[in-house]
Amino acid sequence: MTSGAQEIAAAFTWACLAELDAPKPGNVHVFAPGHRMTADQFIVSANAAAPAIAVRGARVGARIFGAVEATFAAVGANTNLGIILLCAPLAAAAQSAGADLRASLSKVLQELDTEDADLAFRAIVRAGPAGLGRSEHHDVYEPATVSLLQAMTEAADRDLIARQYATNFADVFDIGLPLLEVRSCRHADQKWATLKTYLGFLSAYPDSHILRKAGTQAAERVRRTAAKYLASLQAEKAPARILPELLAWDGALKAEGLNPGTSADLTVATLFAHRLRTILPSLRNNG
Repeated sequence: MTSGAQEIAAAFTWACLAELDAPKPGNVHVFAPGHRMTADQFIVSANAAAPAIAVRGARVGARIFGAVEATFAAVGANTNLGIILLCAPLAAAAQSAGADLRASLSKVLQELDTEDADLAFRAIVRAGPAGLGRSEHHDVYEPATVSLLQAMTEAADRDLIARQYATNFADVFDIGLPLLEVRSCRHADQKWATLKTYLGFLSAYPDSHILRKAGTQAAERVRRTAAKYLASLQAEKAPARILPELLAWDGALKAEGLNPGTSADLTVATLFAHRLRTILPSLRNNG
């Protein structure tokens, strides 16, 4: 890989590992496995997907398909489809000529075409996420007839990952990054800032993954509880004191089979965007 690609691959891996370090209730993390998956599988997946995410000059669809294929070759399971769908356009934006990540991302999204959609559709079918069914419009089991942006925009009202494409990643930039980057000395530990970001997403919207698997009532119940824990975390001077309560809720969610996977994916994308903005000057200098 070129030096710029290496930096972006390292930023992607860092984002994935930082997300695993936070005790995210209902999701896999280093404190506890869940949903028949372990943190080690996600670590292997991050390292496997990173090179494909970071290929310089690659189309977004090619990054998505390559990263999903690499993940399956490494772990034989869908551990990171949502992460890949979110991080591929961010990586492409960081490798563009622009100095502003958000502005560059807008250009990348507008330039998506049917080839990007075809490759992304193939990756989604390969990953087979929970709740994936047939769709009347832009079915992933059929050849794409519209751009990836158009397909995502059509799905934006029912899927938070698709919503990011349709809104130029508004939730990542307007919800996630402020929560991640505004820290006090009492929350200096990265895992608490990451957890705050995760709870921010989980309390802002019913999680798409829970909606697909368990329905509106369960997703709304989890959203309300997340809002309570977010308020507690923001008020707590010693966040570690609420860790036992968080892990108890974590266990209860996993016992019910409720996994806020979309909120976790958005958290990784936020961490990745944060790191990309940090390294953009060096990427510009490296051409």
